Amino acid sequence: MTRLIETQEDVDAGAIWLGVQEPRFADALAQTGTLPLRLAPDGFAALFNKIVSQQVSVASARAIWGRVEEAGLVTPEAVRAAGEEDLKAVGLSRPKMKYAWALAEADIDYDALRNTPDAQVIETLTAVTGIGVWTAQVYAMFNLGRPDVFAPGDLALQEAARILFDLPERPTAKELERKAQDWSPWRAVAARLLFTYYRISKDREGIT
Repeated sequence: MTRLIETQEDVDAGAIWLGVQEPRFADALAQTGTLPLRLAPDGFAALFNKIVSQQVSVASARAIWGRVEEAGLVTPEAVRAAGEEDLKAVGLSRPKMKYAWALAEADIDYDALRNTPDAQVIETLTAVTGIGVWTAQVYAMFNLGRPDVFAPGDLALQEAARILFDLPERPTAKELERKAQDWSPWRAVAARLLFTYYRISKDREGIT
């Protein structure tokens, strides 16, 4: 397996490479400055947190996850032992209760996943009810530090690409996936760049 993104120096190396390969990225980097490492711990709690965050606001996700942590529901064993009322009490909807139990029962070997090829990581995670391709890709990028994973279905990445590359309309997931092939082996750094550029662009337009 290729090098992982583990330090700020790894992100910086990817950013330099992208700037050389693509002039538009060089222009974007001049505006964004140093890109964030954006690396978080992996494991059951990290994936459960992503499930909690699905289709709710950032503030709501933080509030619910805070209650999950206070209740000690951050291990597969604790979630398996939790009843419906326990999960309802921390703010989980009925579908997310189902997803939480599915993740707890999946018995994923998180240590082994660190050394598993990218495609197999996505396959393993998406086999769990409640985890889609986007969630698996984001986990691979920002929890496992995979340098060449991308999430072309992400609307922010699509919109950032539209603005940066002056496209007539937002690219589809397939179109962005094809375009991102030119950014290999640093597609996860390209994602960091586009996410950062998206925020700058929206701030400039006065959009929150």
